[in-house]
Order: sequence, then structure tokens, then C-alpha cells
Amino acid sequence: MSGDQKPHRAAGVVPAHLQEGFDVRCEWGLAGIEALAPTSDVVVVVDVLSFTTCVAVAVANGASVLPYRFRDETASDFAAQSGALLASSRGGGGYSLSPASLLGIPARTRLVLPSPNGATISLAAQGTRTIAACLRNATAVARAAAVSGSRIAVIPCGERWPDGSLRPALEDWLGAGAVIAALGGSKSPEAIAAERLFASAGGEMTGLVRSCASAREIIDRGFASDVELAAEFDCSDVVPVLTHGEYRT
Repeated sequence: MSGDQKPHRAAGVVPAHLQEGFDVRCEWGLAGIEALAPTSDVVVVVDVLSFTTCVAVAVANGASVLPYRFRDETASDFAAQSGALLASSRGGGGYSLSPASLLGIPARTRLVLPSPNGATISLAAQGTRTIAACLRNATAVARAAAVSGSRIAVIPCGERWPDGSLRPALEDWLGAGAVIAALGGSKSPEAIAAERLFASAGGEMTGLVRSCASAREIIDRGFASDVELAAEFDCSDVVPVLTHGEYRT
């Protein structure tokens, strides 16, 4: 949150839900970022399978990613207006919400990447500095976030049940915990819980990610390589920052 912005509270959120009094806070999903962003210096968005992993892979290659909420005709219009490529559906050929599809993306490519979770949540930060984190770049992101300010909100995105309600996702909680573990300052109980989950995973973390519900869904669809890329820990020092609606370094 910039110094000239006046904090405001998301509708219906009681003060206790804001985890006030702690430097590092952690809350789930779209409602979480809407609640915590106004009183944060920086927010860290975590969508391990697969949006923020895609962002980390693409930005590491020198490309940039424009998050977009919907995969519909408006996405095509937005890409055209932005002078950017539009990601295809996973498995549809070309670049998509598949980290493996982005391994060879050229530098200076601008890619519109729709996602109902990571992209949508990234765009809800209300002007607060926003960084994309995954397991691949967790420590690098934590260091950059600490430089941005002391009030840090870490947002595991989660997934969606068929009725649209939030499905907390193990891989995102682990990713959030990895970021929080590398941060100093006082931490809310919610942040400590994520940190302790990550610490307790230890050498089993990769196996947990590979076998969690979100990963099994992706593997069953034939994209096991995406899970392998997402499960790699601290293999990248890239820090994708959302700048004028575009993730780049």
C-alpha cells in the first residue's frame, strides 16, 4: 500500500479477520487478498498448480505475463488491444496454463494468461505491490517482499469446487509456508501454521505435491511434467512483480 492511500476494509470483514498486529499475515483466496491488501505494503500471490509457476517460468525467460480473469471472447479482445499473445487451453498447442509449455517462451514475449484463481486474485490487490510466488522461487520472493515493506500478506489462492466455493489446496499452503519461512518479523497464527506445515514436510515435500489432489487431477489429464516443474523448490531467483497489469522483473 502506498503512503498516500487510505486503508479501507473489505465489506463485511470484521477487524479480527485482518490479523492485525502482525507483520506477516496469511489468508486464502480472493476474499483474503481483498481483506488484507489495503493494509499491506506488499502481497504475495501463491498458485502453485499452476498460474504462479507459469509466471515464474515465463518471466525467468524474459517474457512477461498479463493476468486475465476469464477465458472467453473478452480475453481475445484484451490480448489484441494489449498487443500480446493469448494463451491457449492446456493441451491445445502453444503457450498455456502449463508450465512445461512455457519453458521455451522467447524473451520479450507478452502473454495474456487467463486463470480463475491466480490471475483473478493477482488483479484484486487494489494497487498494493504484488509479487507472484511458487515453490520454485519462494526464497527469492520472500527477500524481495521484505525489501518492499514490513507489512506482508501471503495469499495461497486455492482451487474451486464445482459450485464455485474455495477448495483449499495443499500445494498452495506449502508454497505460502515456504515464503513465510524465509521472512522475518512477527507472524500471525495463520502465517505460523503455513510455515510449520512447510517445515514439517521436509524431504517429503516433493512427494506431497506430486500426490496431492490438484496434482493428481493434472497428472490424470496427461500433464505430469507440469507437476514436476511445480514441485521443484528454490531452483529460481526470479521475482515477478505486477507492474501496470503485467508480471515482469
